[in-house]
Amino acid sequence: MSASGRFPRSVFNVGQEPDPRFTLANERTYLAWIRTALALIAAGVALELLGLDLHPGLRLAASLILIVVGIVTPLLGWRGWTRTERAMRSSEPLPSSPLGVVLGISVSIAGVLVVLSVLLR
Repeated sequence: MSASGRFPRSVFNVGQEPDPRFTLANERTYLAWIRTALALIAAGVALELLGLDLHPGLRLAASLILIVVGIVTPLLGWRGWTRTERAMRSSEPLPSSPLGVVLGISVSIAGVLVVLSVLLR
């Protein structure tokens, strides 16, 4: 298949084809972000729907944070995949990703809200 028939063209029409192992590793990283997103959404839904004996407002806030971050994660993961793939194809340094920091801060905030909701019930 030619590069012009591959999606997205904005990635595959750039530079030269890298070693397939690097492209596949980049794809596996993106798929890991997708799995992480599914887990975040499931955790947010479960936290709210299980009706645990927690402070309702804080429980809802923690659930919403997890669900929203779960929605944003695939978008940032896709952006990271395209930037990394383009950099590999152009023999440029690999870009950094804000995704780890975003997830770390968000999950920490949700965790603090759950702890507070346990203490304030």
